[in-house]
Amino acid sequence: METSQNETIRVHIWVKGRVQNVGFRAFVEYNALQIGVLGWVRNLGYDTVETVAEGTKFQIDEFIQMTKQGPRASRVEEARVEYEETTGMLEGFTVKRSM
Repeated sequence: METSQNETIRVHIWVKGRVQNVGFRAFVEYNALQIGVLGWVRNLGYDTVETVAEGTKFQIDEFIQMTKQGPRASRVEEARVEYEETTGMLEGFTVKRSM
């Protein structure tokens, strides 16, 4: 994906593994706010967390690496990353209700 460092991009990530009851969503929210991306995170089922974020290429690269690592108590077994068209509709970074 070729973009300039300052262009806003959007990423959609699904993380599978030991991601429930380990503070994964709070970890993603805290780090997203530190990185400065906009978006959300939520649980899907018992072993998957889904997150969407928009930011610069530099911010999104950092966000992806942080999400793939997760908090210390987690164990990420698989991370699916898809780039999407930006919407410009995201505000802040929130934890959404689980699905």
